[in-house]
Amino acid sequence: MARPTQRARTLSQNFLADRATAEHVARLAAPDRRRPHLLLEVGAGNGALTEPLARRSRELHAYEIDPRLVPGLRTRFADTPHVHVVAGDFLAARPPRTPFSVAGNVPFSRTADIVDWCLTASRLTDATLLTQLEYARKRTGDYGRWTLLTVLTWPYHDWRLVGRVGRHRFRPAPRVDAGILRIQRRPAPLLTGAAARRTWADLVELGFSGVGGSLHASLRRAHPRRRVDAAFRAARLDPGVLVGEVAPERWLRLHEELTA
Repeated sequence: MARPTQRARTLSQNFLADRATAEHVARLAAPDRRRPHLLLEVGAGNGALTEPLARRSRELHAYEIDPRLVPGLRTRFADTPHVHVVAGDFLAARPPRTPFSVAGNVPFSRTADIVDWCLTASRLTDATLLTQLEYARKRTGDYGRWTLLTVLTWPYHDWRLVGRVGRHRFRPAPRVDAGILRIQRRPAPLLTGAAARRTWADLVELGFSGVGGSLHASLRRAHPRRRVDAAFRAARLDPGVLVGEVAPERWLRLHEELTA
């Protein structure tokens, strides 16, 4: 039989062991105790984050994939009727049809899949996730560079790095520190309509294609040079700028100019 630590490593589990951090994450995830909508926790583990989330939510569904941990969670929250411990993989869950939030100390190896699940859930309002610090920094432009996924979703979701958590606040301690990533669906999208969504995706994917050796050259494959030059001037971009260095707001100006 595998030891708990061995099983945790197999499932990429690093349990949060610092109460102050758990309280801080819970406050970020549920700043208003009176929030009427549903909160889903991904990776409840031993309940360190579940407990403060329960105090700040009206209905909490805590997902845990490790069957060995589920009985303990159910016992711990047996007297908390608004907490529902769900045995199984969060990624197999069907997104609720009413507004909801997501929070959790996510397994580092499954971060990308969990983020994708959140982005495609139409009624999700926000997600507060403990991820590898490097992942959170990349997705939020903290390195001064932006990724395809962030730019592609920017008109509809706001990405922010809202905190850092040292690796020794977890058991077992991972090899790297964690970041607190906040993804919020914009109440009013920066672009509306199917046509704008399509032209935005086409522009961003073309820009990140790497064809031509630069963003300017990539965009010239679909637009006349004079229009690309004018769009770069309007967005205050140097023609030699690397695609990852272009902030989402500049992309929005490029889109405005090239689809006018």
